[in-house]
Amino acid sequence: MRGELGNPRLLRVLNERRLLDQLHEHGPASRADLAKITGLSKPTVSAALAGLEEDGLVHLVGEVSGRPGPVTSLYDMNAGSAHVAGIDIGRDWIRVAIADLRGAFVGRTDGRNTARSSAELATVVDQLARAAAREADLAWTSITCAVVGTPGVYDPAAGKLLFAPNLPDPDIAERLRSALEVDLVIENDINLAAVGEHAYGEGQGKSNFALVSIGTGVGMGIVVNGELYVGARGAAGEVSYVPAAEDPLDSGDLQAHGSTEAVAAAPGVVRAARSAGLDLATAKEVFSAATAGDPVARSVVEAEGRRVGALLVAVAAVLDPEVIVLSGGVGRNLDLLGDAIQSRIDELGPLRPMVVPSALGDSGVLLGAVAHARSRAWDLIFNSRRG
Repeated sequence: MRGELGNPRLLRVLNERRLLDQLHEHGPASRADLAKITGLSKPTVSAALAGLEEDGLVHLVGEVSGRPGPVTSLYDMNAGSAHVAGIDIGRDWIRVAIADLRGAFVGRTDGRNTARSSAELATVVDQLARAAAREADLAWTSITCAVVGTPGVYDPAAGKLLFAPNLPDPDIAERLRSALEVDLVIENDINLAAVGEHAYGEGQGKSNFALVSIGTGVGMGIVVNGELYVGARGAAGEVSYVPAAEDPLDSGDLQAHGSTEAVAAAPGVVRAARSAGLDLATAKEVFSAATAGDPVARSVVEAEGRRVGALLVAVAAVLDPEVIVLSGGVGRNLDLLGDAIQSRIDELGPLRPMVVPSALGDSGVLLGAVAHARSRAWDLIFNSRRG
């Protein structure tokens, strides 16, 4: 590293990155302001801005006059100089967004996930991605990078997704790479939901928090010291495998889905409702019946809240987060689950995690994918500038 710091090209790129980071975070500024804020000399700032402007990464956005001295030029990053794609592969829906370098969506397409095989899934994702690019008046080949959120944990050595029983087959990763033909990152969907919450939702300004998603499955994304934490092999947050107080009757569920997921996710809620005598097909129907005052549905929902409360105490005991964000089709029903969650938390000891519903609804994974893609795009841009 010491030798690299003597490399003039590297020093130039580091200075450029510093200026662009400042403009990205705080908006337009003059050369003098940038020099004062960054500590760089005015000639260094001017040279860096000139190089960035020549390559279209910054542009002149205005001038300030009316005070002694020459007119002051204001510069800002050119958010449209590159574009990224965020892709959310859900069980029922596939969502694709094209965004600029500030995260503004310029194209979006959503489509039903009807794929029965990894080949079909890759084809559907490719079609939706290219449609989103067309909506943005962009060629798909101009996209700098794409980030895909899927269930499971991607094993780069094997090129497969692990812990993803709901996907048609685990080789989807390589099929997506072949279909999309762009720089591609594959990340766990709940990890990306945590990234989205950190960038846009209840995790903003918080260095340590957890997002627990309870929907068709159960998962957790962890942010530690402001960064996504995935563990040694990418499996941090796989709380579906945390032992539950009650195990499912089918022991196969323990291997495929994990104890907590088998009893606490949406299918487990439906099974509990049917065991209690309710002829309901979805967790949404169970919660609707509870809202309408059905006493049996309310007891099922209360039992679910107690399961969630126990899980959150386990999360708090290990991570001590500033806040736990609940998301997913089941988890976001905090108005119905909240009392039972809090009651179970109170019973289990002195830990009192703050629990709030996600602010992002169904868009959390997509927003997280875009945020991750933006960060990677900057790295790719500046790596290319280093030569």
